[in-house]
Amino acid sequence: MNFRIVLYVLGGLLRLLGLFMIIPLGVAYYYGESLTPFLISILVTTITGFLLLSYKTEEEWMRKEGFAIVALGWLAAAIFGAIPFIMDGISPLNAFFESMSGFTATGSTILTDIESHPKSILFWRGMIMWLGGMGIIVLFIAILPKLGVAGRQLFRAEMPGPTEEKLKPRVRETAKILWIIYFVISFLQVIALMLAGVSLYDSLNLMFSTVSCGGFSNYALSVGAFNSPHIEYITALFTFIAGVNFALYYRAMFVDKNTLLKDEEFRFYTALILAASGLLTFLLWRDFGTNLSDSFRLAIFHVISVMTTTGLVTTDFNLWSDSAKMILIIVGFIGGCAGSTGGGIKVVRVLILLKHSRMELFKALHPRAIKGVKLNSKNVPEEIVNSIVSFVVIYLLIFVSSALVLSVLGMDIITSFTASIATLGNVGPGMNVVGPMGSFDSIPLLGKLVLIANMWIGRLEVYTVILLFTPEFWKK
Repeated sequence: MNFRIVLYVLGGLLRLLGLFMIIPLGVAYYYGESLTPFLISILVTTITGFLLLSYKTEEEWMRKEGFAIVALGWLAAAIFGAIPFIMDGISPLNAFFESMSGFTATGSTILTDIESHPKSILFWRGMIMWLGGMGIIVLFIAILPKLGVAGRQLFRAEMPGPTEEKLKPRVRETAKILWIIYFVISFLQVIALMLAGVSLYDSLNLMFSTVSCGGFSNYALSVGAFNSPHIEYITALFTFIAGVNFALYYRAMFVDKNTLLKDEEFRFYTALILAASGLLTFLLWRDFGTNLSDSFRLAIFHVISVMTTTGLVTTDFNLWSDSAKMILIIVGFIGGCAGSTGGGIKVVRVLILLKHSRMELFKALHPRAIKGVKLNSKNVPEEIVNSIVSFVVIYLLIFVSSALVLSVLGMDIITSFTASIATLGNVGPGMNVVGPMGSFDSIPLLGKLVLIANMWIGRLEVYTVILLFTPEFWKK
């Protein structure tokens, strides 16, 4: 492991983060709030970045350095991103929790009085979610020249999904394309919300939560605070869009306009949402006696929000029946599409596992048959199938282990299990104590550390972080 390379790149990342802190500083100035939290944050972050840049070296990168930079880069971003929260009076651990939740686009919060915090702090809280949605390392690659092979290592270590989405031969061009698409979708949502009567400030913050599949809200009632079906449908639409593989949008525009309809993952993603929404609509209509249109609006919004791991809500689903809540738990486990801003296991992994299971059943009847798993009419290499199986096993082990820790610390079983999956899957709210109208503030200290690790591990697709804790990783 060449630590000089790792420290040098982290220095560049922190310098970039310091520059982004200027934006909420401007928001604080506009609203007449204290500039101190961001002035100090900019100073500390930028100076640290420049100090680390002194470790510049021309030595060649290896895969280990790429994994270390991505994993430690996200950790460093969360640590330094917590400084404005600490300056706002939040305890260091809670500030770190909130910052990690933001950068990983999780949306789990320890704030119990959201509206009491300065607008600039809430803006920063939303903006780091937007930066983390597409990926801070991908942004770094897009604007930093001459990374070459090293850039590809970073890109692959950060981007979600079992395979790399290669749109252009040069990874920097691919990163640029993804960020341009991300920015265009973000811009369109802000315009749509403003046309629906939402202020620019609220439109930006709601966009930050939606397009990143993050879920932080400036209001305790989340999207329900707007009390508007139009805003709910706009939010649901853009959340659905953000849960799709962004590479498909590029291919649909420049390669084949029917790309989305031909893609098996997109069709499965859409079918799951429609099926879950239809069943949930029936359950809400049956349990609460609401009319079908209102039941459908509640169902489609929350199914999309939870499945894409956004976590925005319009009502407290803690009050729903167990069968209705079970639907949300299942879709939250699955998550969004690979290459999207959504978290979870990912739709494509579930789809490939189902195909693999079907193939194994076929082989049990026809042991001499030669048949592989296909996706979009292409054979899926056996090593990718094996990698997916390993990923799901490790994912489930981490989920169960963290839930067990929370239960040992005194949390009830529903809170323990849903807090675990809400953080590991980057969903946001869980149920019971950590429900949509609740907070993670009451989780014990050790439990918060476990959940912070869950968010970090889940956002970087397990392997990138887990590798840091293997003895082989540090061997020469």
